[in-house]
Amino acid sequence: MVDAKMLNKMSSAPGFIAALDQSGGSTPKALRLYGVSESDYQGDEEMFRLMHAMRVRIMSAPAFTGDKVIGAILFERTMDGDVEGQEVPSYLWEKRGVVPFLKVDKGLLDEENGVQMMKPMPDLDALLSRGVKKGIFGTKMRSVIAQADKAGIAAVVKQQFEVARQIIGHGLVPIIEPEVSIKSPTKEEAENILQDEIAQQLDKLPAGEDVMLKLTIPTVAGFYSPLMAHNSVIRVVALSGGYSTVEACEKLSRNPGMIASFSRALTEKLRVSMSDEEFNASLAETIDQICDASVNKV
Repeated sequence: MVDAKMLNKMSSAPGFIAALDQSGGSTPKALRLYGVSESDYQGDEEMFRLMHAMRVRIMSAPAFTGDKVIGAILFERTMDGDVEGQEVPSYLWEKRGVVPFLKVDKGLLDEENGVQMMKPMPDLDALLSRGVKKGIFGTKMRSVIAQADKAGIAAVVKQQFEVARQIIGHGLVPIIEPEVSIKSPTKEEAENILQDEIAQQLDKLPAGEDVMLKLTIPTVAGFYSPLMAHNSVIRVVALSGGYSTVEACEKLSRNPGMIASFSRALTEKLRVSMSDEEFNASLAETIDQICDASVNKV
C-alpha cells in the first residue's frame, strides 16, 4: 500500500527529485566528472564503494533536505547501503524528509525501430518486495527514443506500462521514463507520438492505479500539460538529458507544472577534491537553482 504521507509530499510539495541512480554502465563517467579516474580504483566493488561515498556526501549535505529535494532515485546498491549507520531509504525519509525511489531497470537493448527497449527483468518481483521492506515509495525505469518511429515508440510505452502495472501490484508508484534523446533529429515529432501513446495507456489504467512520468523537456514549452492533467498522473518530472545545469533549468522554467529529476545536472559542479565547506556550498547553490526552475516558472 502506498504511503499516504509520501504520496502527499510527492503530489503537491514544491521542489524537485534528485536522481542518484547511475548504475554499472554510467558509474565510471559519473566518477570521472567528480574527479575520480579509472586509474584511481580497481574492479567494480571499489568503483561502487567510491560512488556510494559520493552519494553519502550528497545525501548528508545540509542543503539536501525535503524543503527543496522532495525525492531521490536510488541505484539498487545505494538502497542496500547506509548513511551514518542507517539504511539509505529510512535515512532519507526519517532524517531528511526526502521520498525514496528505486531504479529497477537492468539497462537497454540495442536500438530497433528507432528506440531502445528495456532489458528483461526476471527478478523484478523479488527486487520490489525488498524495496517495500526497506521503505521505498516508488520506482523508476528508463527506455530511450532516438527517432520518431510510431511502432517503436508504441512498443516502448506499452512495455513501460506493462511493467508499471507489475510495480503497482506491490503497492509502489512507478516513474515511467521513455526518454526522447535531445540529439534526435526528429525530437518534436517523436514527442507528439509519445504523448499520444502515453495518453492511450493512461486511459486504460483502472481507477486508483497511478503513475508518475519522467520525460525529456519538450521542444514546445508546456507541451505535456495535458498529461499532467490526467487523473492517473501524480506528477510529471523532467530529465536533464545531457543539457548543462544552466540550460536544463532555463528550459524547465518555461514548462508550468513540470519539476526536475536531474542526475548529471545536479552533480556537475561537485568534485572529490573539494573541502566539505566547498562541496556543501556548491551543492546548495545547484539545489537552489534547480528548485527555482521547478517552482518559479517564466
